[in-house]
Amino acid sequence: MSGADPAAIIIFGAAVRPSGLPSGALRRRVEAALAFGEALPGTLYVPTGARGRFGEAESAVMAALLITRGVPRSRILEEPTGTDTLSSAIACARLLRARGHRGPVLAASSAYHLPRCLLLLRLAGLKARPVPPPRGPAAAGWRQRWWWRLREVPALPYDALLMLWHRARRRI
Repeated sequence: MSGADPAAIIIFGAAVRPSGLPSGALRRRVEAALAFGEALPGTLYVPTGARGRFGEAESAVMAALLITRGVPRSRILEEPTGTDTLSSAIACARLLRARGHRGPVLAASSAYHLPRCLLLLRLAGLKARPVPPPRGPAAAGWRQRWWWRLREVPALPYDALLMLWHRARRRI
């Protein structure tokens, strides 16, 4: 691929409901990616996430959402192996490198999660930029919002160290 490659928006997964439907977080992440990608010609969407406890893989559920919103299948590159943020970032970096992708790389996720996603993609060698994060549900209470933010405090440095270890071992 040439330097004129379209932007690739990596959409980090979230839970799939027991019914097989996307969780609110998953749906909002896809909507944020779509809203941002509409302004970019030929955007490549890279939904990532393996099968969790329920339904299909997160990447497949997101791909279906993208298709129902009019994105051609040819502009969706599923990454169905990532079981967490770190493995998703590694898998997406490998996938884009294998394709010879040279266009911009963007990350779509929830606001609390986006700093870790960006850091891991950058440590994996991708010059990733953020997609403006989706707004959370008005019904989410302050305790729930702080719970998710506080979870990131140990996760960010832990995953960063693991990513550096993977780089040192040339596994990326």
